[in-house]
Amino acid sequence: MPIRVAYVVNQYPAVSHTFIRDEIAALERKGIAVQRFSLRGSRAPKVDEADLREAERTEVFETSRAAMARSLARRARRAPKGLLRATAHGVRMGLRSPRGVLRHGGYLLAAAHLAERCEALGVDHVHAHFGTNPAAVAMLSHAMGGPGYSFTVHGPEEFDDVWALSLAEKVAHARFVVAVSDFGRSQIMRHVPRALWPRLEVVRCPVGPRFLTREPRPIPAEPVLVTVGRLSPQKGHALLLEAAAELVREGRRFELVFVGDGELREEIEDVVARKGLGETVEITGWATGDEVRAHLDRARALVLPSFGEGLPIVLMEALAAGRPVLTTSVAGIPELVEHGKSGFLVPAGSAPALREAMRAILDATPEALAAMGAEGRRRVLTLHHPDVNAEALSALFARHAGAGRVPASEAGTATTEPALVG
Repeated sequence: MPIRVAYVVNQYPAVSHTFIRDEIAALERKGIAVQRFSLRGSRAPKVDEADLREAERTEVFETSRAAMARSLARRARRAPKGLLRATAHGVRMGLRSPRGVLRHGGYLLAAAHLAERCEALGVDHVHAHFGTNPAAVAMLSHAMGGPGYSFTVHGPEEFDDVWALSLAEKVAHARFVVAVSDFGRSQIMRHVPRALWPRLEVVRCPVGPRFLTREPRPIPAEPVLVTVGRLSPQKGHALLLEAAAELVREGRRFELVFVGDGELREEIEDVVARKGLGETVEITGWATGDEVRAHLDRARALVLPSFGEGLPIVLMEALAAGRPVLTTSVAGIPELVEHGKSGFLVPAGSAPALREAMRAILDATPEALAAMGAEGRRRVLTLHHPDVNAEALSALFARHAGAGRVPASEAGTATTEPALVG
């Protein structure tokens, strides 16, 4: 009988979560049965056919408020000690968090429903993506008798305020915790007791098949650069526009394509107008995976001047497509990108360094850029192939599934939790 794992995500499927979709698909190819749970419906438009299909396979808790209330009532009757324990966890997390106790009461409702659905579906293990509210719901569900859980920490948000997120407490009760880079694992190590370090694993995110199965297109001679991602403060788009404006003032002619959308779109459009970049910059809005691949194919390189990251999926996608990348030497990025070999690493926040690297890409021969792209693709195939990811995760699930399952009637009888730091 296959291992049955429940995946819990805040909003799924979503444009920025294609790596989760690819991860699930690779696990299912290995025989792991995966049930998808989304705490909320995705607010972003679904433009990818694969996301539309995935939405049909995903249960959204937000649309089941009455069912969640009934689940909580059943837990109160069947496992009052477990519910009290979970409530204590929720109150403690709520007092630390700016979201407050009331919001964590909502997580308690979702946790009761998760425990009930896992029991009904025969789920052996719960895995949450992101150490934020999905991990909180998984932990509370386990406290009231649901399956044991694990979660993947991506960063940088989880590291911005680990106390408010109760990250150490979530680690302490998890079967294991996944970081997507060695850097990410080290950041968790900073905030948990040394005794918990052995349960911290590194499993790198996968790249989707559309970027791996097709051979790279030749590097174009045309001076086109592309940046892909949510238009948000951490991506450094304002700095990119500053560097682009300097190059234009020097008389450089090139095209800079922004693929994505987000809360900073109006601000970015205003900067483009004020700096006279209307003929240089194009903003496409949200794009499907195939459209992202097409934009990469017509570009000389991907530019991503982020201020803070975990390890961006788009870097892996660009390298898999045979395109060198220009990015910042923050977080786990140097574990993938080697300066001068697969791309260019510049200090975060430095417009002059960014401008010089952009100039180098525009001046480079297609052959030199293709060699960088080939090295990047080799590294992605080695480190980020979905089969490599699925092999590591499936081994962890097999090792931990069914271990430490607390029957609903006995939930709440667990011993004291380990001491926490952070």
